[in-house]
Amino acid sequence: MFQASNFTPAKGLSNPHMQTMVAKWLTQKDLIPTVRETLELPDGDFVDLTWTETPEASDTKPIVVLLHGLQGCEYSHYVKSMFKAVVQKGWIGVLIHFRGCSGKPNRLAHSYHSGFTYDIRYFTEQLKSRYQHCKFAAIGYSLGGNVLTKYLAETPDSPYECATVICAPLHLSSCSAKINSGFSKIYQNYLLKLLKRETEKKIKLGIIKSITLNELKHIKTMWEFDNKVTAPLNGFDNAEHYYSESSGIKVLNQITKPCLIIHAQDDPFLSHKEITAINTLPDNVTFEVSTTGGHVGFLTGNSPFKPQYWLATKVPQFLQDFL
Repeated sequence: MFQASNFTPAKGLSNPHMQTMVAKWLTQKDLIPTVRETLELPDGDFVDLTWTETPEASDTKPIVVLLHGLQGCEYSHYVKSMFKAVVQKGWIGVLIHFRGCSGKPNRLAHSYHSGFTYDIRYFTEQLKSRYQHCKFAAIGYSLGGNVLTKYLAETPDSPYECATVICAPLHLSSCSAKINSGFSKIYQNYLLKLLKRETEKKIKLGIIKSITLNELKHIKTMWEFDNKVTAPLNGFDNAEHYYSESSGIKVLNQITKPCLIIHAQDDPFLSHKEITAINTLPDNVTFEVSTTGGHVGFLTGNSPFKPQYWLATKVPQFLQDFL
């Protein structure tokens, strides 16, 4: 079902770009102790995990799995703030880095994309096998939210008691167009810089051979990158084929576990009209839409100088009913 959000932006921070940008700096000092683990994958590649603590085999604490956004990592503001909230609840948090996002290039030519569920599926199987006395929940942000949506739809018997999807590009084609328009091009340029830098490393290492450094240099939009890099490296015909096959909006009605989707109408990364163009939703899926919030911003409170991260309260409140 669709429902309106009770989110209220912090005074002076109602602008979507302020919400998006200020949130990035809000958690600069919110560091908690973490533990790194490298998980070897069956296809010969690896992903790095970041835990708030290493669980024991006999542990009964709930484990909350986080999936970050495009080129995110353990230092992303939303990861740090949620790790802090998870620890305060007495739970254990773990972030699964997408391939190539933990500071080291992955070994294979393909890395990750919005519909790539192989890694979360394998990791979840390991999680279930290792910690048989724990309950599990999952949170996906932005691109990671779309990946989580796809995984939940593909795996109706997953061990996750519940999940939250935040600011996900559920309709990839329109979101690619949105980030290439107006002020949003600033975000596109920033993300492209990161993506091209990581791709350049893999070209120089001889891992990627389907595109040259010169061709990569001349890519100017997210659509071009997906068309010339993401799609061919991951078995898609072109960008539109990738977008069509990977968009989470097509499989929302296949999710069987309790799921809260959080979306801001003014998100500068996402196309609101297409993402909310859904006729029916299963009873277990709640699609909460706020008027403001930006992209993974959702800063609230009485002062623009000391805003509060609303998601760090909202999401745990939802999860605790099932954990």
